[in-house]
Amino acid sequence: MKPLTPSRLEKILKLGHVAVTSECGPPRGSDPMAVISKGELIRNHVDAVNITDNQTSMTRMCSLAACIHLKKLGIEPVLQMVTRDRNRIAIQSDILGAASFDINNILCLTGDHQSFGDSAQGQNVHDLDSMQLIQTVRMMRDRGRFLGGDEIKRPPAMFVGAAANPFADPFEIRVPRLAKKVACGVEFIQTQCIYNLEKFELWMEGVRERGLDERVFIMAGMTPMKSVGMAKFMKNRVPGMDVPDEIIKRLAGVPKEHQAQEGLDICIEAIQRLKACKGVSGFHIMAIEWEEKVPEIVERSGLYPRPEV
Repeated sequence: MKPLTPSRLEKILKLGHVAVTSECGPPRGSDPMAVISKGELIRNHVDAVNITDNQTSMTRMCSLAACIHLKKLGIEPVLQMVTRDRNRIAIQSDILGAASFDINNILCLTGDHQSFGDSAQGQNVHDLDSMQLIQTVRMMRDRGRFLGGDEIKRPPAMFVGAAANPFADPFEIRVPRLAKKVACGVEFIQTQCIYNLEKFELWMEGVRERGLDERVFIMAGMTPMKSVGMAKFMKNRVPGMDVPDEIIKRLAGVPKEHQAQEGLDICIEAIQRLKACKGVSGFHIMAIEWEEKVPEIVERSGLYPRPEV
């Protein structure tokens, strides 16, 4: 398959390599070193780095500015964009702004409800939803047109991604929902954190039955657990998360000072298992405020060195 954009991530995937991405959360302040230092920790072990967009509805340095800081370092960014905070004018404007800095990857998201964050009284926008955002980027790129129909001078060259959660209820609509995003033009998917491997593999069976794995690149989301407390929190307090009791028991079965290493081992074992899952094209490693462990995860999983393209 011929790449349609200058995206390194797109080239990696279309050449048939197992892709690896990670992510950095921008700071709740204006110091760029908070982003730069994270990027430097992982730059040699991943193909691209997501920059989250006011994740959990907490006000942070904007995703676009943080992407630019990574781009200046020679690190390929993935611009996350949520529909919660922008109308279609601002969305299209930010896409053009990103393209002006040769940012070639975008992840189209709805965004967490504002009640989870530091501005519960804020108004969400959702002028477009995440599927319409996918369509918007594809229209701007492929047809060179704004939503209003006017021509774009130098259209954005962006590889278009979105998220998928194989574990949210009801499970029966998870594959059809992915099919809708594929129909809207998504080109790569990064999934929710995977702990229930059997359920994820069942979801992938449905994906393959509909031939969706041949139409979109699916990157499995992996987040290492730091402790049994983190595992219990994610199981009981994070919507759409599926953490089996076996993982909690395994973490609880080792001394507290060894739980972080056990969490890394669990993550690496999961990656090694899912490398054999047909239709999985790569891994999205979300080591939340634990970026220094990404190199170990990538190396021990047999995903290093990264290919040159």
